[in-house]
Amino acid sequence: MIPAQFEYHAPSSVSEALQLLTTLPDAKLLAGGHSLLPLMKLRLVTPSHLIDLGAIDGLRGVKDNGAMLTIGALTTHWTIESSPEVRARAPVLAETAGSIGDVQVRNFGTIGGSLAHGDPAADYPAAVLALECEIVAEGPKGRRSIRAEEFFTGVFRTALHPDEILVEVHVPVPPARTGGAYLSFPHPASGFAVVGVAALVTLDGKGTCRAARIGITGVGPAPYRARATESMLTGKVLTDELITAAAEKAAEGVEVNGDLFASPEYRRHLAGVYTKRAVRAALQGVQT
Repeated sequence: MIPAQFEYHAPSSVSEALQLLTTLPDAKLLAGGHSLLPLMKLRLVTPSHLIDLGAIDGLRGVKDNGAMLTIGALTTHWTIESSPEVRARAPVLAETAGSIGDVQVRNFGTIGGSLAHGDPAADYPAAVLALECEIVAEGPKGRRSIRAEEFFTGVFRTALHPDEILVEVHVPVPPARTGGAYLSFPHPASGFAVVGVAALVTLDGKGTCRAARIGITGVGPAPYRARATESMLTGKVLTDELITAAAEKAAEGVEVNGDLFASPEYRRHLAGVYTKRAVRAALQGVQT
């Protein structure tokens, strides 16, 4: 189908984009376009104004700031997947980016567009939760940082205000002796995560788990941290028996999604299976 008629705008700065966003009725922001354009073609959304952020060069790229990586909102999945800085300092994020869609999607889709869309089955949320990232939004009153755990609020809902633009993502660099992994069970038609699990495990010098962070997507109305699983792993030697028992709590307290492809019971089972696999893979990736 063809989208309904709209007026196109291509601002060259964030401030210009914000001015358009606050003054134009029913305006939508365009980043990579993989989420918005299909909705427009189906006429599920019919914005009268489209604000294309693609001309704002300052929203692209990866910067290494020592203890933190700063990733611009318009940075593509392929750039994150192939970035030497991301691969060396936050490899679980590069691994996650490489699992998204296909080559065409990874070359045009952006991290900011994906996060702002708030799809509960997207891949990135699991990784940004496990990495304890901060999402930076800019609005008429300036910039503010939103913790990843507070950013995802429901199905296609985030903590972004209607007059704000997601401008960058802050990625804390994990400490030494940390391993990470992202594993997902993709839907065979869409490629979105039926279940996706990002796990980070940090060991002390004696092999005890000093910290465990697990982000899960696809299971509930919004991505979440598997706190019960993390608690069972922290402070202990990660035997296979312990990992298996902890993984069984991966969906504890979560209202599990169900659809024609995967029932709530099946998703709950998959959450445990993929959490166990992700923690094992993260443990194997710890550099001694």
